[in-house]
Amino acid sequence: MADEKIKVLSEDSFNSFLGSTDTPVLVDFWASWCGPCKMFGPVVEEVAKEYEGKVQVAKINVDENPNISVNHKVSSIPTIILFKKNQEVERSVGYKTKNDLKKIIEKHL
Repeated sequence: MADEKIKVLSEDSFNSFLGSTDTPVLVDFWASWCGPCKMFGPVVEEVAKEYEGKVQVAKINVDENPNISVNHKVSSIPTIILFKKNQEVERSVGYKTKNDLKKIIEKHL
């Protein structure tokens, strides 16, 4: 599913991961049954490679980690949230192209 450039987070690792870096963190909230999530996964992976060292990229499976979804008010997937210094700075819901995703990231670098 995810390559080595994408961190797969859980409820146990989510907060510590976000708090462990000054680098922006892009989190992809997804589920295995979600068609748009499956289409969006390769886009997220491409962006993770392109922005390696500038942005950390992580994935959260909403079925396996429901509390994170509730805490961050994720009600539709795919949702991406960009965090800086452990604070949400931008959110986008639904499939995005690679260029759309890059524009979101570039605003916060």
